[in-house]
Amino acid sequence: MAYPVSFPTNNPLVTVTHPTGTTWVIELHNGADSRLTDVLILQAFKPALDVVEKHWRENWRAGQAKKDDALRKGALIIVGNRKQDKFFSNGLDWANASKDPNFHTNFFPIVFNPLLHRLLTFPIPTIAAVNGHAFAGGMALAMTCDYRVMTDGSKRNAWLCMNEIHFGATLPLSLAAVLRAKAPNAQVLQKIVLEGYRFTPQEALSVGLVDRIVAGNTEVVVAEAQALAEGVSGFAQTGAWGVNRREIYRDVVESLSRDAPVIGAIADDAAAKARL
Repeated sequence: MAYPVSFPTNNPLVTVTHPTGTTWVIELHNGADSRLTDVLILQAFKPALDVVEKHWRENWRAGQAKKDDALRKGALIIVGNRKQDKFFSNGLDWANASKDPNFHTNFFPIVFNPLLHRLLTFPIPTIAAVNGHAFAGGMALAMTCDYRVMTDGSKRNAWLCMNEIHFGATLPLSLAAVLRAKAPNAQVLQKIVLEGYRFTPQEALSVGLVDRIVAGNTEVVVAEAQALAEGVSGFAQTGAWGVNRREIYRDVVESLSRDAPVIGAIADDAAAKARL
């Protein structure tokens, strides 16, 4: 596989790189704030994950045959647009997406939930390099990862925030399930969901929402994430990482399938359009 690889080819929104033998990086660059649209998820993020998993599994099988532990290691880093330091992801493109009459029935069960499922059960450790604000769906995306490395906000503000409460949006079952599984306790969960609290990097670290914070720009955050990736990539050697993740997040995975789409002719056709 030759890197970098970008998707979709006609208007790249995601780029995959392979900076070391055991580490892959997926960069979101749907504009500066990397909004999570159906096009980005279905035509860019999903095939990017396919590239990473296929390459790692090929390496893992070769490592099994050769009894080479190094070949069986692996870790994935997800980062926002590397040309800026303000956003990891600003979440869904709510203003435009909600104009689609099928958004409320189809987007989560058909587009977003499968992405969350894929990340929660990915076969190698995943690290969110939170290089700026992570709002709403962007925070949910970061929380599905195993580890989070965040800018310390000393250069410019950076917040983790589920801000749906502030504009009257109800939380889908799937996002609520992810947050319940990843929030360290009920008090923090209340602040996340019911108060829409903006966690600074220091606050996020103190309550356990992120694992490391680092001073510097996006490339410094990525470098720290790569250092973490090198340290945890060995957990993929046995091939059991993804299998065990499926077990510890079984309740979340089951919840992801319970955001059932409302079936009607228009909604069904919109679902087919998203799928095809």
